[in-house]
Amino acid sequence: MNNAAPTPVYLVDASLYVFRAWHSIPDEFQDAEGWPTNAVHGFARFLLELIERERPRHIAIAFDEALDSCFRNAIYPAYKANRDPAPDALKRQFVHCQALCRALGLAVLSDSQYEADDLIGSAIVSMRGHGYRGVIVSADKDLSQLLDTHDEQWDFARGQRWGADGVHARQGVHARQVADYLALTGDAVDNIPGVPGIGAKTAAALLAHFDTLDALLARVEEVPFLRLRGAASAAARLREHRAQALLCRQLTTIALDAPLGDSSGHFVRGQADAAGLMELCDRLRFGPMTRRRLHEAVGLDFAASQVPS
Repeated sequence: MNNAAPTPVYLVDASLYVFRAWHSIPDEFQDAEGWPTNAVHGFARFLLELIERERPRHIAIAFDEALDSCFRNAIYPAYKANRDPAPDALKRQFVHCQALCRALGLAVLSDSQYEADDLIGSAIVSMRGHGYRGVIVSADKDLSQLLDTHDEQWDFARGQRWGADGVHARQGVHARQVADYLALTGDAVDNIPGVPGIGAKTAAALLAHFDTLDALLARVEEVPFLRLRGAASAAARLREHRAQALLCRQLTTIALDAPLGDSSGHFVRGQADAAGLMELCDRLRFGPMTRRRLHEAVGLDFAASQVPS
């Protein structure tokens, strides 16, 4: 009997690590045209640490391109309207980060209508059907709704990993309840309103009793009789904002049917593009240490790349 765990596929939430580098690394690196490259440097460092540590065979890097064209904006125009547009200097670096991934032989996921979360969700479900388990590399709490028996989420910066069984201790609800929970509480980061007056503790208590948002709304008349502080007012708010709660769940639920392009190869790491990587390193003015690490991480001969053709 084979009790070995399924083969992992690493699904990386790229934007989180690009933004983190953009905000944390001083703007002292520039490309050949004088544009800043601090975010690319930080993202490259993260990728190197991930590849060197895990040696992933199956991996895909998901990027957000649906900044204002996501299907959620059609449902709710105010979705993420509280965010400032990314400056051109950062947009350029996102392009470089995608180019770097492709040069390293890593699959890139992006779409104009689906966010990185949706691409990760669609990929994990697709790969699960082929016998793989997902390792979601992200600290984003929304992504925990995707976790199933063998999957895990990895907050890379903090070195913390958890599976579906660990979600309740972190968020107060089970993995399968995360979307419903966020629909009730709202999500200020994404400008999702939720149900006014329903906070984290109340939402968690309601879902512990009713299990799902649908059951809660169908049996809302039971809420005032719960041993819950403010139960009567919570019931009134749920009745008044029923439609809004259901709308919010459409926004908080990660899509599982986003287009993944040619994923039939199961996101196997491809052959690195030696010429493309060297050209990118030149354009980004990467130092010799970073160049060597990038080459060696994907099995390229760095010394040979330095010989003039």
